[in-house]
Amino acid sequence: MINRVVLVGRLTRDVELRYTGSGDAVGSFTIAVERNFTNRAGEREADFISCVIWRKPAENFANFTGKGAMIAVEGRLQTRSYDNNQGQKVYVTEVVVDNFQLLETRAQSEARRSQNGSSAAPQQNQNNFKIPAQQSNPFDAQFNNQSQSSSANNDQSSASSPFDTDAGNNSVDISDDDLPF
Repeated sequence: MINRVVLVGRLTRDVELRYTGSGDAVGSFTIAVERNFTNRAGEREADFISCVIWRKPAENFANFTGKGAMIAVEGRLQTRSYDNNQGQKVYVTEVVVDNFQLLETRAQSEARRSQNGSSAAPQQNQNNFKIPAQQSNPFDAQFNNQSQSSSANNDQSSASSPFDTDAGNNSVDISDDDLPF
């Protein structure tokens, strides 16, 4: 049987870190994942997915993330039930996180927090952040290059790109034989 879940989205609030009676850390959080399509009004909707993470990874996750952080989580889908105070049976479906990745640099995270205070918006535009010159993580470099290429005020590249339409009359001639479709 296969039960694997991979999600990429933003935290809707800070991680709620608690400890069990035996001293194990458990973190609860919700991740907002945008849908790939728009509704009839032309707006993107999001799914809000409950997640839980245990032990040392929970402590690390709570220490290095905050509301609005772009993250990727991997885990398994789990359902459980309990009786609430009114005696009703409540069913809960959540992702039990095995692994996570932070998908923004520390500079981007700090810029988002300082720009929005402690209540960062989940739909924050990544192109508003200044990208640091040194990159230690190859994924961060790839992510930042994508952000830089779409940024209007990218002052780091002085060389013109053959794909830049503002660079003059430099056009790229691509024949139909070069296209993969």
